Amino acid sequence: MFTDNALVTKTDNQITILAIETSCDETAAAVVSDGKLIRSSIVASQTALHEKYGGVVPEIASRAHVENIYPVISAALEQANVSKEQIDAVAVANQPGLAIALMVGVTAAKTLAFAWGKPLIAINHVHAHLQSALLEAESLELPAVALIVSGGHTNLYEARTPLDLTLLGRTIDDAAGEAFDKVAAILGLPYPGGPHIEKAARQGNPKAIRFPRSLMQKDSLDFSFSGLKTAVLYHCRGQDMKGQNRVAAMSEQEIADIAASFQAAVIDVLVRKTKRAARKFGAKSVLTGGGVACNNALRQAMEAMCRKEHYKLLVAPKRYCTDNAVMIGSLAYYKYKANQFAALDLEPSATA
Repeated sequence: MFTDNALVTKTDNQITILAIETSCDETAAAVVSDGKLIRSSIVASQTALHEKYGGVVPEIASRAHVENIYPVISAALEQANVSKEQIDAVAVANQPGLAIALMVGVTAAKTLAFAWGKPLIAINHVHAHLQSALLEAESLELPAVALIVSGGHTNLYEARTPLDLTLLGRTIDDAAGEAFDKVAAILGLPYPGGPHIEKAARQGNPKAIRFPRSLMQKDSLDFSFSGLKTAVLYHCRGQDMKGQNRVAAMSEQEIADIAASFQAAVIDVLVRKTKRAARKFGAKSVLTGGGVACNNALRQAMEAMCRKEHYKLLVAPKRYCTDNAVMIGSLAYYKYKANQFAALDLEPSATA
């Protein structure tokens, strides 16, 4: 269980929100005041439960959420040193994600909102990732283009305010994070794949293999990583798929070169699409968040592009790139100020 101790003291004029996140395999709760003041952050990870399966098993995730939700919420309130009377609203991620995982958080949030007589705020999990990039920002020059790149989503948005987001492009098949996991499995690397691909890539040559970059039509802002994943598979096992044992015979350097070349292809597409969007919409800032934004090579490539193109880059702190409730509470503040509340019959949705 991860706790964030960067706490502040609540004052009477602050809007303080209890936020809950259970969209996938992290049970998280946080208390956030005024969108940026983090009073507590608790995350119970399920990585060890899903590692042997090479991916998240929805039923296992749901059961773990049920077991963790009460202790996590209690710990968040205790760490923040607040009572229910000091909570102004309860926020929860209700979309998108695993429906049976989302249901646990939504049920808990609705129960607390009803029992405490507090407003309920529904949050789009992917939109909340954008807020992670703003947590430590002193200012935001608008308009902005936001790249959210996580395990299940690779989306580009035009952002005019935290609540005014226009979807510009999304993955049409495998998201970048999924591609990292699947390529890691091909190479015999552990789950989750992203950190292990990145580690292997540090010793590899990113130009060793010229894997394809799927940019689609000239003006397209959508993403596709399925073909890249397949190219890696064919490289490792042959076009006839009869080379299942070839990876086992590869040297560490060969695996590192494949990892580096694959990673370079993903990052090339992400950066080029983001630049395309920023130019098209006259962006002044570029925001980046989501689990894959932890990748140092991606962060460096985005920084180089923005420096060359004269965009202000705001990247989520690494501790808030992966799923957490702080980002839920941060976005909920703006919805609270706009009186955008949800009814107590709120339901989870697997899609946005």
